Amino acid sequence: MIAAMLLMATACGQPQQEITLESLLKEMTDREAMTRFPESGYIQKQVSSYDRRSVAPDKEGWFANVDGGGYERLDTIQGRLEKVMFEEKGPGVITRIWMTTKDKYGMMRIYLDGAEEPQIVIPAYDMKRFPLDVPEGLSLTHTHYVTAMDGVGGNSFFLPVPYGRSCKITFEEPDIDVFVPRYYHINYRTYPEGTDVRTFSIAEAEALNGLIAQTSDALLNPTDCRTGKTVRASSALDASERLTLELPEGTNAVRNLTISVSGISGRDYADVMRALNVEGTFDGTRCISAPLADFSGAGMGAPEVDGWYLKSDGKGNVTCRFVMPYRNNGSICIVNNGDIPADISIEAVTGPYDWDSNSMYFHTSFRSEKAIPLNNNYDTNENLDWNFMTIKGRGVYVGDLLSLYNYAIDWYGEGDEKIWVDDDTFPSHFGTGTEDYFNCSWAPVVPFLTPYGGAPRADEESSHGYNAFMRTRNLDAIPFSRLFRYDIEMLSWNPGTADYYTTSFWYGDADCTVNSTNEK
Repeated sequence: MIAAMLLMATACGQPQQEITLESLLKEMTDREAMTRFPESGYIQKQVSSYDRRSVAPDKEGWFANVDGGGYERLDTIQGRLEKVMFEEKGPGVITRIWMTTKDKYGMMRIYLDGAEEPQIVIPAYDMKRFPLDVPEGLSLTHTHYVTAMDGVGGNSFFLPVPYGRSCKITFEEPDIDVFVPRYYHINYRTYPEGTDVRTFSIAEAEALNGLIAQTSDALLNPTDCRTGKTVRASSALDASERLTLELPEGTNAVRNLTISVSGISGRDYADVMRALNVEGTFDGTRCISAPLADFSGAGMGAPEVDGWYLKSDGKGNVTCRFVMPYRNNGSICIVNNGDIPADISIEAVTGPYDWDSNSMYFHTSFRSEKAIPLNNNYDTNENLDWNFMTIKGRGVYVGDLLSLYNYAIDWYGEGDEKIWVDDDTFPSHFGTGTEDYFNCSWAPVVPFLTPYGGAPRADEESSHGYNAFMRTRNLDAIPFSRLFRYDIEMLSWNPGTADYYTTSFWYGDADCTVNSTNEK
């Protein structure tokens, strides 16, 4: 009987750990957690203010663009009319709130676990007025942010809000008959029924103030991993030559990868950084293939990047902090596909890794296309959903870079992201504009950097020329079991064309396939 009980306990596994604000904050800065498919079985989704005339690709309105007017429904609560922005039953976590408006007046309320009274009240359409002093690393203001209530607002908010049974988020307008565009994304996890999630409270958050500050500081000031075995390789590479760094054999992981390029100057820098290709092979499978400029999270010109996972000094030194596990062997290779010689060095910090059935390989995939048509007629379905990336297999999507050349006279990024996961019949992530996806708002035309990405490049105030946006994900990473398809609408203020170069960062099994290309 005892043996049978032990066998049952082994088969059932250990009781799942309670999901709390504390555990979620720790997960945000646990880079190794990304390497495993989530054992809890959570699904990552998004609701937004997208134009509700968009119902299906074959129906009129698929590219409708009044994206500041969408919401779920209008509720009467204690005599108040409240727009329901989000409502979900079952255990879950709000992982990201992005919002912007040009008039912040009104009242936001968050109701948890079916409570009649809101546990969180925000006296504005502005996450900076959250009833807790949330530090900068978890509460970003956008480049156009104005403090005044009647000024432009824009926030990306990453303090997790867990709930055990349900969550509803509403907004009460000062005058329901006056239309004020309210743009928003709410990213959230849904857990299987019965998952033990402790509901957020202001009191608990205040008690965890030290951990919140520590998490914010870590995100704003990321450090490289220096614990483990360091292996190096260096060489001067002529055209078509390659430098390969063989990684230590056994079950290990790269926890810090640094690639340095020297011996180039001036106008050659941009060409060399795009011509050098990074290739990563783990256990016999090519998992990484992208130009070094794009692998760095910067894109054409390889300007500065300073994020949680990726860093580049804009002078040829690139650091990648994504953890890269393998079971037996691996290598990192740099190939010079250009005609300009360069001195290359590769340094990897490696160490033991506990591989299990949920472990996955780190992938980087590059895709490009030139002269993609941009359209400003949003009322026709003769527009294009351009495929950013499609992945088949099991994995977790953790970030991306959009590097482009805009030939149109002004803003190219009116299009929304549409992300389809597994058996979606409608995108489980439907956005409100290209810059919104990348955690900013109002067509920014200045470079900026945050822990979660930013805009490494913006050449001209009109947005003509080279531009780049980058986003990495922490708690808002997207697991997929069979399919991940990310499309983006090619909509603009004025017609034209654009060259797109997209890089996706993700974890997946060895047999995953992608539709990447390597056109330069």
